[in-house]
Amino acid sequence: MGNIKRIISPDTQREDRVPPGQRLVEKWPVLHYGGVPKIDTSKWTLNITGLVENERTLTYEEFTALPMVEVFSDIHCVTTWSRLNNTWEGVSTSVIKDLVGIKDEAKHVMVAGVGGFTTNIPLTDFFQEDALFALKHDGQPLAAEHGSPVRLVVPRLYFWKSAKWVTGLRFMAKEEPGFWERSGYHIHGDPWLEERYGEG
Repeated sequence: MGNIKRIISPDTQREDRVPPGQRLVEKWPVLHYGGVPKIDTSKWTLNITGLVENERTLTYEEFTALPMVEVFSDIHCVTTWSRLNNTWEGVSTSVIKDLVGIKDEAKHVMVAGVGGFTTNIPLTDFFQEDALFALKHDGQPLAAEHGSPVRLVVPRLYFWKSAKWVTGLRFMAKEEPGFWERSGYHIHGDPWLEERYGEG
């Protein structure tokens, strides 16, 4: 693990790292819809479908054998809290490109999590260098309430886009709203533009 690639999220280099309307917190709040699922990693899979050359289903063992990265980032929740200086360890989203071959017409991805949760992300955000599937946070394995065993982290968007308990990726040509987006959240979710609710 000594040669793990370390990535610094560009937003951590801003002179003012706190987006408009946000307040800093020290602890990482727990927020989600419904209960915390109990996930057996021996039965967990990641299903990759849609506009790809080769659909794949990865076991937890296969997924965790992929190359790891470390990402230093800030996180910003739509409920107005921000937490700076987070260190994540996991699998870069860009690894998916080599695994399945993304078709040219794919422009978006729908990320699915346990319990019917989904969120939509443009590929321009999903494949940013600082986006990853996190297995650890600040040197410790992710807690169940924070999305263990696998949580998506997309630092440049509001944190609801960083789906917990990820189990699937569906690559799409056209935008589709996910769970929270259908409930009134913004289709994109840029914290620096305060894209919180509605279409903006």
